[in-house]
Amino acid sequence: MLDYVGANELAAKLRGREISAVEALDAFVSRVAERDPALNAVVSLDVERARRLAVRRDAVARPTGPLHGVPMTIKDAFDVAGLRTTIGTPLFDHVPTVSATVTRRLEEAGAIIVGHSNVPAFLADYVTDNDLFGRTNNPWAPDRTPGGSGGGAAAALAAGITPIEFGSDLAGSLRLPPHFCGVYGLKATELRVPVTGFFSAPHGGPRSVRVLNSLGPMARDLDDLDLVLRVVAGPDGVDVDVPPVPLPRRAKVDPATLRLAVSPTIPGVDVSPSLRRCLGHVADGASDVGARVTATVPAVDFGRLSVAGDLIGAITQILTPAAAQLRDEQRSLAWYLAALDHRDHVAAAFESFFADHDALVLPAGTTTAFSHDARDYADVGGMLVFANLAGLPVLTVPAGADSDGLPIGAQIVGPRWSEPRLLDIAAALEDAGVLPGFRRPPGY
Repeated sequence: MLDYVGANELAAKLRGREISAVEALDAFVSRVAERDPALNAVVSLDVERARRLAVRRDAVARPTGPLHGVPMTIKDAFDVAGLRTTIGTPLFDHVPTVSATVTRRLEEAGAIIVGHSNVPAFLADYVTDNDLFGRTNNPWAPDRTPGGSGGGAAAALAAGITPIEFGSDLAGSLRLPPHFCGVYGLKATELRVPVTGFFSAPHGGPRSVRVLNSLGPMARDLDDLDLVLRVVAGPDGVDVDVPPVPLPRRAKVDPATLRLAVSPTIPGVDVSPSLRRCLGHVADGASDVGARVTATVPAVDFGRLSVAGDLIGAITQILTPAAAQLRDEQRSLAWYLAALDHRDHVAAAFESFFADHDALVLPAGTTTAFSHDARDYADVGGMLVFANLAGLPVLTVPAGADSDGLPIGAQIVGPRWSEPRLLDIAAALEDAGVLPGFRRPPGY
């Protein structure tokens, strides 16, 4: 059985010839057929394209790379040569001839991309629904959303359909869906991963999203996140904003040495009692195993986080209909430079904070997964956009459940370029029993 086998374990089986890439693909396709009709998480499935790649993987004498033969989906915003890519809207519906850097690096490492995971139109919602493919359901409760914009990815992971996924985060898309679906998401440091071929206009045009956005993997365990991040990180010679910052090796952490700031919310954001209680349990558990735990947040004017939303509107105006909603001042260079200056101050405040704290631990939303008919949920961004404004890496991990059994995720936030350290902190807390790790939804 390959059910719920992760990327590292599956790749080891493939490298050892315990199974073939074609067999792994067939098992993947069977899971899609069995489980996806209730979820609608996987779109633009192209089994024949994937089978050709699987046959090639099986024909080589030596493994292609660390993901040799591993079938997977990827968020419907990354160009995959020969695979329909839509970003959830007819305006971007096309079949690329050139793959995104992330896609190319995954395939060069041996992965086989079988299809895309569903997204909201333009990736611009905290629910996953669009006119092309329809709505994605949460495997924990089909009447609830898996979140957005990476809702299809998180749902497919939680349901055991795909062993690994890859997404993006401009306002929480790599954090809210893992929180809602009980999986892991790693928002890398801004500029850690090239965005070449991500959210690309099918007819060309300048890249407008040059700040705030981050890319990163989703998975069902920490080691799979680490594996995939190391495959895709680093300059590609095209996205010239990406610096050659190395990824340090992982290291075992003694939880008694940790300095953690754990807060149930940030100023001005209303978080549900179930999430507050869960973070309280995390704080108590970390303290019980010797960590120094303080209830504090950085000295940032959180009331001005709306600057992040304004910046998002300004930088996406070329690509989306949101341009019509811009204020006149947002169309000026002076306003844009002033907004970036504010962003610099926020980033500096966080860097100062992390001189005295190894990580900041927060809820990954304001509530557990809400129903599909919810209308007033924009405030969920209040727990998310601060990390985009500061360009910080954030690891979202399963942290518990509410009284209905719905998953609750925690954000573990660190200074820039600290992704391996965040993984090590989470591993230490899981080994100590403070964090529970992944669990399957009922029925899966």
